[in-house]
Amino acid sequence: MTDPIADFLTRIRNAIIARKAQTQAPASKIKAKIAEILQQEGYIAGFAVNETGPQGTITVNLRYDGQHRSAIEGVRRVSTPGQRTYVNRDSIPKVRSGLGVAILTTSRGIMTDREARKQGLGGEVICEVW
Repeated sequence: MTDPIADFLTRIRNAIIARKAQTQAPASKIKAKIAEILQQEGYIAGFAVNETGPQGTITVNLRYDGQHRSAIEGVRRVSTPGQRTYVNRDSIPKVRSGLGVAILTTSRGIMTDREARKQGLGGEVICEVW
């Protein structure tokens, strides 16, 4: 697999379309950090990392409202292995005029676009969620 982050985001997107309560993916530290940010921003209900096996799995519990609408309307992978997308601190994108969140990897770790603007950091834009 050439892009495990895109695979993780696609598993979440497919589970939302199929109205599943949770989904599983192979675990890694970056996927766990992305899931942690999604939980902090209120897009998922929670996640758990299972360390059994050679790589382990990450289980993401999806969040729906009373009418069975997902908290996540869309997910888009921005920076791919074939075309990396870097931004400086002045050109960090606002997703849906600030209603969504962009997840960046910076020199101080993985964070949201708001945190990166506050700290004055640029970096690689991993994905956008709205």
